[in-house]
Amino acid sequence: MALPRPHRFDVYIAAGGLLGGLLLVGIGLGTRASSDPMTLFDGPWPVLVPLTVLAGCELLRRTAPRAALLIATVAICADLTTQGSIASVLMFTDVVYAAVLYGPLASARRIQWITGLLTVAGTLAPFAVWREPEALLIGVVVGVVAYGPAATGWIVRNHRDAAEAARLRAEQTALLAEIDRSQAVTAERARMARELHDMVANHLSAIAIHSTAALSIDEPATSRQALTVIRENSVAGLAEMRRLIGILRDAGGATEPAVSPTLDGLAALVDGARANGLDVRLDSDGHGGVPAPVELAAYRIVQESLTNALKHACPGRVTVALGRRDGVLDVRVTSPYGRRDGPRAPGSGAGLAGMRERAALLGGTFRAGPQGALWAVRATLPVPEGVSE
Repeated sequence: MALPRPHRFDVYIAAGGLLGGLLLVGIGLGTRASSDPMTLFDGPWPVLVPLTVLAGCELLRRTAPRAALLIATVAICADLTTQGSIASVLMFTDVVYAAVLYGPLASARRIQWITGLLTVAGTLAPFAVWREPEALLIGVVVGVVAYGPAATGWIVRNHRDAAEAARLRAEQTALLAEIDRSQAVTAERARMARELHDMVANHLSAIAIHSTAALSIDEPATSRQALTVIRENSVAGLAEMRRLIGILRDAGGATEPAVSPTLDGLAALVDGARANGLDVRLDSDGHGGVPAPVELAAYRIVQESLTNALKHACPGRVTVALGRRDGVLDVRVTSPYGRRDGPRAPGSGAGLAGMRERAALLGGTFRAGPQGALWAVRATLPVPEGVSE
């Protein structure tokens, strides 16, 4: 398998090290004299072999750091048998540094241990053999050439990993913030959609039904009565729309309308349904002290149920029942169910979904469906403990 292409910076290092070594060889400057006992190959030209190999290792410092270190170790040992070159030593230290910085984590730790042990051994062993203070300099040289670059690479690696971890945390934080923002926008849009539907659908349904009746029945009295109901619902719907627009324009960040409907307004809501032609009975056994979110949800569920009864129910009694017991507010609306004769307003199905969402947001339950000859809507909305009646 072909090795990846060397990094451009590594090519510069290799070329600079090789050219610097050639310059030193050209002027005859080495690290040891030809009379040194370790110099097995006299003359300046044998230095070129380890120098060239180390320059080649520099090309592999990122792409294959472990292989580069193994080859460079052999080359620097070979350099010890020649007059030596400071360029070779410097390139070896860079290869050690790169092996710790770019190599696998396990290899980086192992290199630190090995170079540390070599430094200790290079300090103690010569001193134990020769008993000369100058022997300690061998350990210093080993530390500078081997352990120093390894330790530096380890420090830089830790800083790099910490910076990368911080960058990833910042990206995750930004991503989570964007998700939270999107969810908040979606939740707010869903809330406003429910408010718009519940506030306006009742009035528009009454307008649709009574306008259909006025158009289909050629009786002036009936048409006048239908137009009266249409006007009343138009005015009420316009007021609700203005209130909703005021909520949207409010810069105060209120999460609910400034004047939310309460359960005390159910009587007026039922009276409005009667004016629209429904035979409605309200049965409530007490709901005092209910929190505002529960009151709003219960009111809207009753309002939407009456709207659905106006659009779809057969002639007959519609019953609205509220009761608070066992820590929940129980809301029930029943209406005659079956085939309906007469004008009918179209439905979209959003009303049932909105009622179900309102109950779910409060941790309650919602059911709607036929029960014999009735269409029954039931919602149970939890009332937090500590809220007195």
